[in-house]
Amino acid sequence: MKELQDILDAMEPAEALAALAPQLRKFLSHLDEEARVAFVTGLIDEAGGDKVSSMVHL
Repeated sequence: MKELQDILDAMEPAEALAALAPQLRKFLSHLDEEARVAFVTGLIDEAGGDKVSSMVHL
Protein backbone atom coordinates (compact mmCIF):
# COMPACT_ATOMS: atom_id res chain seq x y z
CA MET A 1 0.00 0.00 0.00
CA LYS A 2 2.90 2.35 0.73
CA GLU A 3 4.17 1.85 -2.83
CA LEU A 4 0.82 2.87 -4.28
CA GLN A 5 0.73 5.96 -2.08
CA ASP A 6 4.24 6.92 -3.21
CA ILE A 7 3.27 6.54 -6.87
CA LEU A 8 0.12 8.62 -6.46
CA ASP A 9 1.98 11.30 -4.51
CA ALA A 10 4.44 11.67 -7.41
CA MET A 11 1.59 12.34 -9.88
CA GLU A 12 -0.34 15.51 -10.60
CA PRO A 13 -3.82 15.34 -8.96
CA ALA A 14 -5.70 15.10 -12.29
CA GLU A 15 -3.34 12.38 -13.50
CA ALA A 16 -3.77 10.39 -10.27
CA LEU A 17 -7.56 10.61 -10.48
CA ALA A 18 -7.51 9.51 -14.12
CA ALA A 19 -5.37 6.51 -13.17
CA LEU A 20 -7.65 5.57 -10.27
CA ALA A 21 -11.00 6.10 -12.01
CA PRO A 22 -11.26 2.73 -13.83
CA GLN A 23 -10.52 0.78 -10.67
CA LEU A 24 -12.87 2.90 -8.56
CA ARG A 25 -15.66 2.31 -11.10
CA LYS A 26 -15.04 -1.43 -10.85
CA PHE A 27 -15.10 -1.44 -7.05
CA LEU A 28 -18.12 0.86 -6.78
CA SER A 29 -20.09 -1.31 -9.21
CA HIS A 30 -19.97 -4.12 -6.63
CA LEU A 31 -21.50 -1.97 -3.88
CA ASP A 32 -25.14 -1.21 -3.27
CA GLU A 33 -26.42 2.34 -3.72
CA GLU A 34 -26.23 3.17 -0.02
CA ALA A 35 -22.58 2.16 0.18
CA ARG A 36 -21.72 4.13 -2.99
CA VAL A 37 -23.43 7.25 -1.65
CA ALA A 38 -21.67 6.85 1.70
CA PHE A 39 -18.31 6.56 -0.05
CA VAL A 40 -18.83 9.60 -2.28
CA THR A 41 -20.24 11.61 0.61
CA GLY A 42 -17.15 10.73 2.64
CA LEU A 43 -14.93 12.01 -0.18
CA ILE A 44 -16.59 15.40 -0.41
CA ASP A 45 -17.74 15.89 3.16
CA GLU A 46 -16.11 18.76 5.01
CA ALA A 47 -16.17 19.05 8.78
CA GLY A 48 -19.14 21.18 9.78
CA GLY A 49 -20.51 21.40 6.24
CA ASP A 50 -23.74 19.95 4.90
CA LYS A 51 -22.69 18.66 1.49
CA VAL A 52 -25.36 15.96 1.36
CA SER A 53 -28.13 18.47 0.75
CA SER A 54 -26.33 19.79 -2.32
CA MET A 55 -25.65 16.39 -3.90
CA VAL A 56 -27.70 15.12 -6.79
CA HIS A 57 -28.93 11.57 -6.71
CA LEU A 58 -26.22 9.20 -7.87
